[in-house]
Amino acid sequence: MFDPSRFERIDPQTLNLKEYVISINRVTKVVKGGKNLSFSALVVVGDPEKHIVGFANGKAREVPAAIKKGIEAAKKDLYRIHVWKHTIRHPVLGKFGAAQVFLKPAPEGTGVIAGATVRAVVEAAGIQNVVGKVIGTNNPHNVVRATMDALLQLRDPEEVANLRGIPMEVLERKA
Repeated sequence: MFDPSRFERIDPQTLNLKEYVISINRVTKVVKGGKNLSFSALVVVGDPEKHIVGFANGKAREVPAAIKKGIEAAKKDLYRIHVWKHTIRHPVLGKFGAAQVFLKPAPEGTGVIAGATVRAVVEAAGIQNVVGKVIGTNNPHNVVRATMDALLQLRDPEEVANLRGIPMEVLERKA
């Protein structure tokens, strides 16, 4: 499944990041004196040109502060996605909790055909043509994590050739 040791650290200062707010929840904590009201924001950030994406959850007393915290946390957890031309190389199924996200490559000109949550993650990663389907729960937190799981399953052809122990030319002939 997900192995963070496989990925290099990415410096957010060198990137042109775009932010997408997925969901904002009003949450309360019941205490002795009544209820403490705060907000939780799920945020995705990404650089579409460099195919880098990350997500995080921010919590604060006001919505703008929660969004800002989420963006700052997401910048600390960025991943490079292996994209082929304008789409992904092969179909993938990402899972997290009760959510499953199926992503399928699409021809040039198709666009992103997916729900709003999957669309935000895929667009932040810079994938222009893909078909996505959410299976199971549509909880935004689980869908974002399942989408990231699917995107992180995509591998670079050189990495696959090294894992198989074959030269890159043989792998290209099989494709």
